[in-house]
Amino acid sequence: MPLTGTGHTVAAAASAGHAAAAFNIIQLEHVEAIISGAEAAKAPVIVQISENAVRYHGALTPLARAALAAGQAAHVPVSVHLDHVTDLSLVREALELGLHSVMFDASTLDYADNVEATAEVVRLCHAADVWVEAELGEVGGKDGVHAPGARTDPGEAAAFVAATGVDALAVAVGTSHAMLTRNAELDYELIAALRTAVPVPLVLHGSSGVSDADLLEAVRHGMTKINISTHLNNAFTT
Repeated sequence: MPLTGTGHTVAAAASAGHAAAAFNIIQLEHVEAIISGAEAAKAPVIVQISENAVRYHGALTPLARAALAAGQAAHVPVSVHLDHVTDLSLVREALELGLHSVMFDASTLDYADNVEATAEVVRLCHAADVWVEAELGEVGGKDGVHAPGARTDPGEAAAFVAATGVDALAVAVGTSHAMLTRNAELDYELIAALRTAVPVPLVLHGSSGVSDADLLEAVRHGMTKINISTHLNNAFTT
């Protein structure tokens, strides 16, 4: 089955009242397992390679090409996404390799610098027809927006999207990266307010810390892309 754009996968899920599932990979075994799971569920899937995973391997190209090849051979639509990247040269490499989307993370910068840096990445990626996700504020576990107490302001989020032209926005609503327990408390009223204010898909980072029931509730309130990493790595290493 042909590889598919991340934007198409997310839009199709949203129009059906679902959310797109996005899983981070570190090794080829992750790729094989995630695609096998998606095939069993008969659902499209987004496979994500983080900047940390690139640093672990020392290069993006081998894992990215493996993920693209596995996606091409899959029986469900597969998108390959570069996650939490801060290095512009890595963004350019992802475009050359044919990845479908990029999550550019300038959330540690102040608002004005985040807007400027993100808008530049959007111009670069949109010229190559590549979808861009960004983050406003910090998500906990990365010394950034998803600290359990961090919250994204709907008005600021709408202004950020308008100023940068991003295609999706990761927001802080109560999750945190690298959680080993699934007891995060989500702010559903805030998710709904963000969904009303922000004209692009909302992304939930740190979803490993959220129970299945609460993930479904988050989707019902407006989340349209769900990122999971730590929960899979926990199972894999066990």
